[in-house]
Amino acid sequence: MSKIATKACGNIYYDARYNAAKFNDRLNSREGAAEEMGIDRSRLARIELGSTIPYPEEVLLMADMYKSPELKNHFCREASPLGKNIPKIECSSLDRIGLRAMSSFRKISEAKEILLNITEDGIIEESEKPELNRIIEILDEVVSITNSLKAWVEKN
Repeated sequence: MSKIATKACGNIYYDARYNAAKFNDRLNSREGAAEEMGIDRSRLARIELGSTIPYPEEVLLMADMYKSPELKNHFCREASPLGKNIPKIECSSLDRIGLRAMSSFRKISEAKEILLNITEDGIIEESEKPELNRIIEILDEVVSITNSLKAWVEKN
């Protein structure tokens, strides 16, 4: 294993390569990783140091090669104005994701009844908007958990 690049430490792209190097020796160095991806070593260095935003194609290559699907989520959330509202994927253990899902399912049962009450007359009154916003937050939580589970499956 190569030594830790302290200037790049904490950068999601560097951290993903560093973790992937435990399973693929070619990723121990930027040279090896850049060669595997078919990009210039200095470009990979700039990406890992945070001075250059990677191209979407490079993120796809890194996510696949490093087995780090969270890189795609990070890129969409941080580098694209279209992805600012995408829920963040939390790379958790399977049991943690399962517990979050079970908790969320309980909230969905409650939200279902409230949604029926709000929408039964076909009109959303001003007083019902806070409850409707809460339902949307619960559904966003379900989306986040679903994406975390998909990322876990892809990673493992």
